[in-house]
Amino acid sequence: MTPHLETITLGGGCFWCVEAVYEQVEGVVSVESGYSNGHVKNPTYEQVCNGDTGHVEVVRVTFDPARISLTEVLEIFFVVHDPTTLNRQGNDIGPQYRSGIYYESAAQERIAREVLGELASSGVHRSPIVTELTPLANYSRAEDYHQHYFAQHPGQGYCAFVVAPKVEKFRKTFARHVRKG
Repeated sequence: MTPHLETITLGGGCFWCVEAVYEQVEGVVSVESGYSNGHVKNPTYEQVCNGDTGHVEVVRVTFDPARISLTEVLEIFFVVHDPTTLNRQGNDIGPQYRSGIYYESAAQERIAREVLGELASSGVHRSPIVTELTPLANYSRAEDYHQHYFAQHPGQGYCAFVVAPKVEKFRKTFARHVRKG
């Protein structure tokens, strides 16, 4: 029997960081880097980096809800990126790095609103949450060289100093969700 899978699209800064984390999450069956919610069809990385296509760098996370819930997927998301900085994650600055949850169903929207509400009222962050919550639109897969980037280039400077600490934070904070083997 084939499991029922669900997909959610998340923007949390550079897609290499978010992709690297979710590739290690138990219950996640695939992760794809891409671009969404802009006004240009099938943009290139260079176009998106210019910041005028309206796109955000995202990862499409496909997961088995019998093994990990959407709430847990989103809890991980909010630990591995800063949802309080508008159009920025660390030194990555521009609208393509905005924090966003791009849902595909009313159920996903409801759950995301609940998680956002709990996070906002928790007092974990001193600044307001700026994560946008909107339907997925105009998604396109990023170029092949962006897929599985951290796994293929762990020693590259950005990966070693930016991506690796986020992966390590995930592994320590969510040890029960780290993929075995």
